Amino acid sequence: MKNYRKIYIAISAFVSMGFVSCSLTEEPDSYYEKDTFFDSESKAKLAVIGIYDCLSTGNHYGQFEMAMSASDDTYYINGTGTDNTRRDIAHYMVKSTNTWVADLWKYKYQGIDRANFAIANIEAMSGYEDNKNLKTFVAEAKFLRAFLSFDLIKYWGDVPYKTTYTGGYDEAFQPRVDRQIIYDEIIKDLNFAKENLYEVGTVTSPEVPDQIAAHALLMRVYLQRAGYSLQMDGKLSCPSDELRKSYFDAVITEWTTIQNKGGHGFYDGGYTELFKSYSAGILNNKESLWEIAFNPTGEGFKDNNGFWATYNGPLVEAPGCQPTENSKFMGRANAFFRVMPCWKSFFEATDERRDVMVVDYQLKWDKNVYNHVKKSTASKPTDWYPGKWRREWMPLGFIDPNHTGVNYCPLRYADVVLMAAEAYNEIGNSPEAWNLLNMVRTRSHATPVTSLQEYRTVQPNLYDLPFFNGGGADDFRTALYWERGFELAFEGQRKYDLLRWGVLGDVLKLFQDNMDTKLKGKYVAGEKFVKGKHELFPIPLGEIQANPALEGKNNPGYE
Repeated sequence: MKNYRKIYIAISAFVSMGFVSCSLTEEPDSYYEKDTFFDSESKAKLAVIGIYDCLSTGNHYGQFEMAMSASDDTYYINGTGTDNTRRDIAHYMVKSTNTWVADLWKYKYQGIDRANFAIANIEAMSGYEDNKNLKTFVAEAKFLRAFLSFDLIKYWGDVPYKTTYTGGYDEAFQPRVDRQIIYDEIIKDLNFAKENLYEVGTVTSPEVPDQIAAHALLMRVYLQRAGYSLQMDGKLSCPSDELRKSYFDAVITEWTTIQNKGGHGFYDGGYTELFKSYSAGILNNKESLWEIAFNPTGEGFKDNNGFWATYNGPLVEAPGCQPTENSKFMGRANAFFRVMPCWKSFFEATDERRDVMVVDYQLKWDKNVYNHVKKSTASKPTDWYPGKWRREWMPLGFIDPNHTGVNYCPLRYADVVLMAAEAYNEIGNSPEAWNLLNMVRTRSHATPVTSLQEYRTVQPNLYDLPFFNGGGADDFRTALYWERGFELAFEGQRKYDLLRWGVLGDVLKLFQDNMDTKLKGKYVAGEKFVKGKHELFPIPLGEIQANPALEGKNNPGYE
């Protein structure tokens, strides 16, 4: 992390690997005794920083998460041959032996276990109840635990789970816990965090979550809980209408509190400048409610690497300069991900999000110019790229040609506005839903609308959606389906929107059936997706084999 990483080295060996089945009883050379470590606020803070480190690694949010949310939206991985890593994930060919899925499982549990460790020990410190700083540290740990626990539910459904630290081998292996129980724990954590995290205005860096971040994450949790999910019998189900309404009401309650607390809104420079600022490394928490930070520079920092703008941005050819000139040029971008080109035609011409989302050029090294030059790929839609993070928007110079210090923002204010709009529509207040949707649209110079007919008129190339065709609330659901794609492409939410709406498989097939013929054999998600299976990922085979409490049973459809 930009601010925390240097401090973290001092405690990197202090916390164990978590209750994944690995290395639970070994004590590293620089082991600290927990009974004597927690004797000051600074050391309590170090324990919280240890949680962040589990997220800020290339094998977690630095790279591996990029493939997990591939869907209709937007991107597919370059190539369709099996690789037991990112291609298999993005193309819905994943197996229980997938090494990326195994690492993600490991890091999420490691982070949760470190959170459990920090929370228990800070709460046990002398004077905790009257110490605001210590309570803030606990709130930070609970926020991070909730975030990681929510990932577990979205990816694997019912999973082993506990909120106590794993102190030995006998505590390492747990049975599945019903996801509703985990949801209850997540909400409990976030209810504490929203009252005890840093108050609005007291922090300016988005790398540190404030109370609004907790309110926003709660909104997302309630919406996901209100939707469909795959159960262990292989069937999709959602809560009763009564429960769903209570979750939508809770979303609106959190939204109202966010408005009352204030302090956040749309980025002052506009949509395009917001994403340029991410690549430029500018920290501004007006719209970014929380960012996962990366800083792969300096001795001992390699595990804190990120690949944002290199693996999921437009292609940049390696510079042909001398090594002594690296500070004058861009590093390369391998551009493993591609955008679904049809999205470019869906936007209004005035909507600035279109040219942020879709890039139809490459940056090639020209030895005569002795610099990178743009080369159009407009006639080759298989070489159109996600554009939200770009090498060309980063400061010139690089130490490592692949890694970047570009942060990932999982919680953005515009997303919060659209979540509120969705909740209002679901409880029958469609005028307020359209009003909020237009707040997002007008920021990006898209035409404000008040009906689905108007929405289709200004964006005539949208596909007909066979699953939202009942009129009434379905009209807004249709508009929201597109609007969340326009606004939030590549940001990790799209697939899980489609899952909770119960339409993921239908959408993948819709896009495959309508795709450009040049993509044949390249975008295969629609033909590979299996309903009743691919709504969840497999629990890693190594975990199934090592944990007897799982009784050898994987998620539906997986061995």
